Amino acid sequence: MAKRLYFGNLSWETTDNSLKAACSAFGTVSSATVITDKMTGRSKGFGFVEMSSDEEANKVIDSMNGKNFEGRDITVNEARPKEDRPEGGFGGSRGGRMGGGMGGGMGRGRY
Repeated sequence: MAKRLYFGNLSWETTDNSLKAACSAFGTVSSATVITDKMTGRSKGFGFVEMSSDEEANKVIDSMNGKNFEGRDITVNEARPKEDRPEGGFGGSRGGRMGGGMGGGMGRGRY
């Protein structure tokens, strides 16, 4: 069964391919992804690798966690399941002082 790993504190120069190549030494890599900022395309400094077996994933953790990779001491551990987030971002509330059609604005004051 495949196991997904979290890689933290990655160098800004780390790519999907360099991460995959490093993990390939320990077994079959199903996927390797460095997470990037949507606006700038710059790495956020973390990523995920999916190994084809639990045994291979454990070899990666034992061999790479706390070690120097591309100039940074990285963190490698088993990835937690993705948490469900409410839709709409920022908590989903639409009322309050800063929006939602109430309060302030140019049309409500004295002139």
